[in-house]
Amino acid sequence: MSALRILFIGGNGIISAASSRLVLERGHDLTLLNRGVSEASPDDPFARPPIAGARTLVGDAAEPASVRAALGTSEWDVVVNFRLFDPALAHDEVETFAGRTGQYVFISSASAYQKPVERLPITESTPLKNPFWQYSRDKIACEDAFVAAYRERDFPVTIVRPSHTYDEQSIPIPGRWTAVERMRKGLPIPVIGDGTSLWTLTHTRDFAVGLVGLLGNRRTLGDAVHITSDEVLTWAQICRILGATVGNPDPTLVPVTSAQLGTELSDDADGLLGDKAHSVIFDNTKVKALVPEFGATIPYWQGAREAVEWRRADARRSAPEPELDAALERLVARWGV
Repeated sequence: MSALRILFIGGNGIISAASSRLVLERGHDLTLLNRGVSEASPDDPFARPPIAGARTLVGDAAEPASVRAALGTSEWDVVVNFRLFDPALAHDEVETFAGRTGQYVFISSASAYQKPVERLPITESTPLKNPFWQYSRDKIACEDAFVAAYRERDFPVTIVRPSHTYDEQSIPIPGRWTAVERMRKGLPIPVIGDGTSLWTLTHTRDFAVGLVGLLGNRRTLGDAVHITSDEVLTWAQICRILGATVGNPDPTLVPVTSAQLGTELSDDADGLLGDKAHSVIFDNTKVKALVPEFGATIPYWQGAREAVEWRRADARRSAPEPELDAALERLVARWGV
């Protein structure tokens, strides 16, 4: 394939950074549109390094006028929006990019699939319905707007649904790094449900192979594709994998329902009820047919090791979070046997 002119709206987040780097490795021309400011200072240990080789346009993805001013009269072979969560803005995106891109990729979410899950494995034809999480309902509404634009105006949209995608900074269990530290110390941690429900974790580098392989592929226009790992783990297995990386392969896990977890971890409550409470297994036949090179090559034990090594590379990344630790302690004290 010849080099493509690609615009990423976003481009340096958990899901997008690896995709940005892969686009550049493959010789494409990449521009990132973002606000031009970072919430992290340059010496922040959690700041992601800039994407070397990409150009930057300054604009606010939440402000259509700002996006149009930043774009000027430029046209693109592919536009990928990682930063769209508002259905009203989806309509604005159609107006902004109609006639100036050959493919517009909307990064949706696999959390949009039917909850409770009625049938496994999940395929792209699984109904979209999530009464538990507004984030998912907004993604569904965005999809609806783009599909309508494709049908009525031939807007060249491709919908991509990632599931739980992680990088070295991500710890997927309730309590995040604080929970890992508790396991290292031999302290109990809560586990979602009874620990036996099924979950899928996809490394961002694997996701990147699937996404970049879809760019410029006209067979995907008007269609939806999810990109996830084929590895299926229980929440207890995920906890034990993380525990093993810090020297405790058999941590004490206290079963706590998602609703109960949400009473102490209020920031995570909607995602727990609307996503992590439900077992998921994905059928990746479609993306593999479209992108034959795609495969989930990074098992979670490797990803967990990368996460621990990244934390240990800078002691500031493992700074204690006393309030979060106290919340986890209250949960295990209340619900432990």
